[in-house]
Order: sequence, then C-alpha cells, then structure tokens
Amino acid sequence: MALPLKLPSQCEVCRLWGSSALCTECIARHAAPLPRCARCGLRLGLAAPACGDCQRAPPAYLRTVCAADYGFPWDRLVGALKFHGRPELAAPLAALMAQAWHRAGQAAAQVVLPVPLGPVRLAQRGYNQAWELARRAAAAVGLPAQPQLLLRPLDATPQAELGRSERQRNLVSAFMVDPRRRAELLGRHVALVDDVMTTGATAQAAATVLLRAGAAAVDVWVLARTPAH
Repeated sequence: MALPLKLPSQCEVCRLWGSSALCTECIARHAAPLPRCARCGLRLGLAAPACGDCQRAPPAYLRTVCAADYGFPWDRLVGALKFHGRPELAAPLAALMAQAWHRAGQAAAQVVLPVPLGPVRLAQRGYNQAWELARRAAAAVGLPAQPQLLLRPLDATPQAELGRSERQRNLVSAFMVDPRRRAELLGRHVALVDDVMTTGATAQAAATVLLRAGAAAVDVWVLARTPAH
C-alpha cells in the first residue's frame, strides 16, 4: 500500500512553498535564540538566571520559556490564531515553543496547563488559543496536558486594552483551581502556557493561584515575550 504523500505548504511569513507552515529560513530569521532572563523571559545582553527586576521582586513563576520576541511576524500570526478563526496555526507555533523548551534544557515540568479563557470569550471564539498551543507543545515534549484544572469563571476586560497597573487589578480573583481536582495538582511542577507574555501580570496571577492550591512550582511557556520598552 502506497504511503500518503505530504502535501506542500505555503510559509505563513514569506509565502514561499515548502514542507511546513513556517519555513526554516523564516524561523532562523525571526525566532533565533536570544539571551534572556531565565525567570521572566525578557531579552538581555547576556543570558542570566534573573534580570534586575526579577532579583528585586521575584515573580511567583520559577522560569519562562519563550520562542521569540513579540513583533513581526508573530504579532500577525498570534492575531490570526486568536481573532480570525485560524486554530490550525497553533501547530507550527507550538512546535517553536517545544524547540525553545528543548534548548532551555528544562525538563522539570510534570503537567501542562493552558491559561484559561472566561466563558463568554470562549463561546465567542469557539476555542482557547492557549489550549491549542498547550496540548500540541505538551505532546511534542511528552508531557500530559489538562485543559480544565485551572479555571477562569468570569470574564473581564481584555488585558490588551489595559495598562500595567490596570492589568494587575483586572486579574484579582480571575483564576481558580477546580476544587474537585486539587489532588491532581498537589506537589506537581506545572507548565503554564499562553500565547504572549507582556507585563507578566497574567502569569503572576495564575501562578499564585496554582501555588496556593498546592503546586510545587510553576514554569511559564509562551510563544513570544514583549520586549522591554
């Protein structure tokens, strides 16, 4: 029996035809490894365990793995994934996240969770882009993923519409762990997945809830990190 042929694919960035949705040349150009703060993922002149801000006020999450700085072309692709009904983009983007995880050599995580959406936004979008990334990245590195252990029971103003201090206030009591499933979290090292980290407020709020519910530690995996201004 003949094996099925892999159909050619057009690169989402340069539009040239090849074997994948992101060609190797565009990945090398736009997602080359950069020195970063291991704690919050910000780009630095030299890689370091923690930047000055993280040394002064360590975040609740232990480390951050990210594939690229947020900007062209990732802003366009994330926008298409989130707002234009293109969940198929999660596959090549999650592959980049898995590659960043392997480069970082951070194998401590035991379970992968997405940052949840509120019920209204989830119904409007039809899917949670963080879960689409999380389940694929988890499969690529051989870890289990759980979509409903961390919950967001209420909708709030989208974080992208708010400033730094407003983002922090907006996330007060935003997340909760399913009380029926706390035993699944107890003593486990969690990887929390989102598409983009901007100020870190979402990751901080979610990680704090997970730690209070009994998680041993929380890492953050994101496709892209917004550079410091």
